[in-house]
Amino acid sequence: MRPTRTLAAAVVVALAWTATACSETKRKDDSNPTESAGPRKKGGEVTIANTAGQTWTCNFNPFNPAVYNTSIGFVYEPLVFVNALKDAAETPMLAKSYKWNADKTQIDFTIREGVKWNDGKPFTAKDVAFTFNLMKKHPPIDLYALWTTAGLQSATASGDQVTLKFEQAAQPYFYAFANQQPIVPEHVFGAGEAAGKPETWADKKPVGTGPFEVDPCSPNNIQYTANPDYWQQGKPYIQKVQYPAYLDNAPANLDLASGKAQWGSQFIPGIEQFYLDKSQDNHTWSPPVLNVGIYPNLDPSKEFSSNKTVRQAISYAIDREQVAKIGVGGQVPAANQSGVVIPTFDKYYDAAAVEKAGFDKPDPDRAKQLLADLGYSPSKPLKLTILSITGYTDWDASLRVIKQNLKAVGIDLTVQTLAQQTFVGRLYTGDYDFAYYNQQTSGPSPYYEFRQMLHSANTAPLGKNAPSNFERYKNPEVDALLNEYAAADEGRQAEIVKEVSQFMLDDVPVIPVVCAVDWYQYNTKDIAGWPTEENPYAQPAAYNFPDNGQVLSSIYSKSAQ
Repeated sequence: MRPTRTLAAAVVVALAWTATACSETKRKDDSNPTESAGPRKKGGEVTIANTAGQTWTCNFNPFNPAVYNTSIGFVYEPLVFVNALKDAAETPMLAKSYKWNADKTQIDFTIREGVKWNDGKPFTAKDVAFTFNLMKKHPPIDLYALWTTAGLQSATASGDQVTLKFEQAAQPYFYAFANQQPIVPEHVFGAGEAAGKPETWADKKPVGTGPFEVDPCSPNNIQYTANPDYWQQGKPYIQKVQYPAYLDNAPANLDLASGKAQWGSQFIPGIEQFYLDKSQDNHTWSPPVLNVGIYPNLDPSKEFSSNKTVRQAISYAIDREQVAKIGVGGQVPAANQSGVVIPTFDKYYDAAAVEKAGFDKPDPDRAKQLLADLGYSPSKPLKLTILSITGYTDWDASLRVIKQNLKAVGIDLTVQTLAQQTFVGRLYTGDYDFAYYNQQTSGPSPYYEFRQMLHSANTAPLGKNAPSNFERYKNPEVDALLNEYAAADEGRQAEIVKEVSQFMLDDVPVIPVVCAVDWYQYNTKDIAGWPTEENPYAQPAAYNFPDNGQVLSSIYSKSAQ
């Protein structure tokens, strides 16, 4: 399961994704035109093929980044759904409406009535306020630094109203607290271990408001059954979802190619012959999102990963075009050291700055000189280790190319693959030197990825969980720029992104390698209603939340009609 979540916001600079930037080969799906769906009959089953790299732990804690992709969207829901693929279009969820004050420092949500938790107890505004206040009481579960960076001051409930007050303009954080943050029941998380240690509690039987319930879970498969009392009348149409625990991509890809699985969310090598040519019902569309790259641990205790000269040498040595062509089969383009995904975000990209820094093309000679200054060479290589996730065949192939690039300049790179949950645990606590990873944030400008990746409020001391700044980067100038973004006008926001990207060039806190996409394959033999390039009603990968809940509430079985 890709450990990827997305972050966007309903902001002035809302920008529609373009499927031509960083997208893989796709076949147009003419079998499922955009339409205003009438009443559907319930029935049918969907199987998800998405490599977890290990068996399931059957923990559905929505505050635990190692497992929450299997609960948020499926079981737990947000206040508002914001579609990052469609100009940040909004769909009311647990909040039926909201209103900002004039300076965007206060937002009042009107909470939907008549909603029940799947254990039959009523959902109320008090549950919403409780969720946010629980994050204040337990900072490790404040995954978007709402009480710190966003400046959340209070969360109160009165009747069907919930009021969030901030110390500064907070609109750019709307996606985080309205769309990305799942709401949990006070009667579950307000007592026992769930209340005392919500970040580590094993949530075996999640109680949510979403379209599905977990019933049952085993190490090899999660079965979700439709919530019979779901608040969206008549939904979900699909009655069961199977989520097998694939240990690597190969069997998952075989199940997708054969039609045994209908919803895929991973890389398929040679997708034309292996998958698309197998059936006219097999389709793919993978919109661009952010970067995949090398995350160095910048803590001073890490001798080599905290050394900027080493990081610069690595970035100069990597032939990103070669990695994209060989490692990912040309299905995604190369990234660049500025961290700005292009052409999606061309308006924020400073090509002259990238060229001036020497990162516009590979420069192995410069890498060799930097390493020689440290006493290393191809005959006396610097030995480094990088972590990756078991079963991610595209990452495996990419790292083989990177390893060859680095060997040529004097770095002996050892790749260590780990089970996904083990990898995430070590990444979050800083128990690593280098890691190959893609950040968990994307949105209508590069700001959202940069904020999660670079703001010091999102990091933590070694041994403690960092919400997203896993490399432990701390720079007051970058923090100030990111903090300024919220109240800036559109022109200044573009300047801020360019200034932050300059620090990516100067400090090399992260080394982007290739562009990341929402890997997505879908089968239309029996299941219709999928998101498509023509109807991008949600980000389409099964690991994206709460978008996965939108997909699961929209697809239906043609044979059941």
